[in-house]
Amino acid sequence: QVQLVESGGGLVQPGGSLRLSCTASGFTFSAYHMSWYRQAPGKERELVAAISSGGRTYYADSVKGRFTISRDNAKNTVFLQMASLKPEDTAVYYCYTKMGPDDYWGQGTQVTVSS
Repeated sequence: QVQLVESGGGLVQPGGSLRLSCTASGFTFSAYHMSWYRQAPGKERELVAAISSGGRTYYADSVKGRFTISRDNAKNTVFLQMASLKPEDTAVYYCYTKMGPDDYWGQGTQVTVSS
């Protein structure tokens, strides 16, 4: 079955960096778009970044220039490199893909930006 497993979250000071990873299994990873979403306490889940099967990328305005999404199809993994982190980046970050009518989410990884 489809599985998405995130890792790499943690506590970081403002201005710091983190790299999130999402390792996928159960499907042909290279054929599908992959995305990162986040959800802060009391807020709706929002799209942070996405990467197509061909490598085209999209970023939310709030993270443009600070976050970089990439993928390694040989390792079935999508990454989110986060730099210049701000307290408002604090959230649970989720990996996501969609196949036809079906949505698949990882379990999430907590990112906390605080001094």
